[in-house]
Parts: sequence; structure tokens; C-alpha cells
Amino acid sequence: MIRESAVFLVGTPIGNLDDLSPRAIETLGVVDVVYAEDTRRTAGLFRRFGISTPLRSLHEHNEAARAAEIIERLQSGQSCALVTDAGAPVVSDPGARLVRAVTEAGFQVFAVPGPSAVTASVGLSGLPADRFMFLGFPPRKGRERANWLEQSALSPITIVAFEAPGRVSKLLSDWQAAGLGDRACCVCREITKLHEEARRGTVASLVDYYQSNEVRGEVTLVLEGRPDTGASSADPVAVRAQALTLVRDGLSTREIVDRLRADFGLARNEAYEIAVAAGDEEGRDS
Repeated sequence: MIRESAVFLVGTPIGNLDDLSPRAIETLGVVDVVYAEDTRRTAGLFRRFGISTPLRSLHEHNEAARAAEIIERLQSGQSCALVTDAGAPVVSDPGARLVRAVTEAGFQVFAVPGPSAVTASVGLSGLPADRFMFLGFPPRKGRERANWLEQSALSPITIVAFEAPGRVSKLLSDWQAAGLGDRACCVCREITKLHEEARRGTVASLVDYYQSNEVRGEVTLVLEGRPDTGASSADPVAVRAQALTLVRDGLSTREIVDRLRADFGLARNEAYEIAVAAGDEEGRDS
């Protein structure tokens, strides 16, 4: 039963339209209006299931204005639903501002869960799923990207990320350059669609594959967490001093990692963490 003066976050298929749940179909059919990231795409879903509810757009450029509009509707006793192009609203998509505005105005928000590329990909990867971290899309460049890559490299638990198909090879190459070439990884694409694929291997092997093979469709990557290798027996003061010297000599992070591993017998992940910290410290001091 649909409640008046409420917003429903409705999960939609990530590929196969038959994954739309009966509850989602009912909700989308009886609310007063549905707000969608792309009304043209949602209109196709509506045609498939005979849904005639009015559609309005809600995307990153008009979310604030739409939130005010939706609150006015709720005040008049209407109910609304929010959908994204595929999967769960708000997850790497607009909607968080709306949820805050609606709840702060004293109205209720309900979830109507549906398919998720995040959880589907974790399952397909075969990597540990008792805990995992979703990092969304990596930033394109600069310090934000460097920080994102560092976070993914240092996480002790499984990492899940989205990426545009044309940038998958670049992300894998950056992970390899960060010393993660031996980590297990799974590249999932077109989940629930005709050409669904989950390609598993090490980061290094996937770099080789995707440098010569085009990627198409929606992509989710799942990366093994940092192995627990135990603490190094190397003198931390000497390691840090060597890392700072190498930074000042102009060596790249990858070169520093290789030198630290050779000189002190460090695990690759430990050497990478020290190299990054040295680079940050030198940047602050310069």
C-alpha cells in the first residue's frame, strides 16, 4: 500500500528489464509522479510494463529545484518516486540532496530495493564479500585521483569501483603502477545483459588483456584488498629516510617502491605506502 506524502526510492534493472520487481512495478504505477535521471530511458521501462505515471526529470543540475517542487507535492498529499537510469537511486547518482531535504521537511522516504551492480559484481568476483568498500567512480586526474588510488591500494578489504569503458585500461594500469599488479581483480561488464562477462585475473594480466581489447558496456571492477603480510623487520627510520632521499632525487613512486623492496625486503604494498607518505611529506616541506 502506497503512503501519501512520501517519497519512494525505487531500484530499477541494471540490464535485464525482467528484473524489475513486482513491488517496484506497483509503486511506479500508483505514485502521483516519478522523477527520473533520464526520462527518455525511464519511458522505455514504463512502456515495457504498461506504466502511465507522469515523468519528471531530476538530475545533478536541477536537483535543488526539484527537491523544493517535490516538497510542495508532499505538502499537498501527493506521493512521489525517484529512479535512476539503472540500479539504486542515490548510489553514484543524484538523490542525496533530495532525501535530506524531504526528511528535514518532516516527510518520510522509503526504499523499494532492486538490482545492484555493486553486490552482483562482488558475488561474481569470487573475492571476500563479508566486508567491502565501494569507491564509486575514480576522479579523472590530479591529487583527487592520487588519493583515490592510494585509498584503494591500502584498503585491507575488497574494493568495488565503477569506471567508464574507455578508461578501464587506464585504471588497471594505474593500479599496476601503484604496486598492485599481483592483486586479484575482476572486471564485470554488461551484468544481466546478453553479453555479460566477468573476467578474473591479476591486475597485471588484466592490464595486458584490456590494452589490446576494447571494452564496451557498463563496467564494475572488484579489487582484492591489501594482503596482511605482517610488519616488516626493516628499521622504519632508515626506510623513511631512504624514501625521502629517493623522492628528492626525482624518482617516480613506482621506482621508489622497487628500490625499497630491493634494499629492505619490504612487501610491495608496504613499500608503496611508505613511498606515497614520503612524497606527501616532501610536498608539504617544499
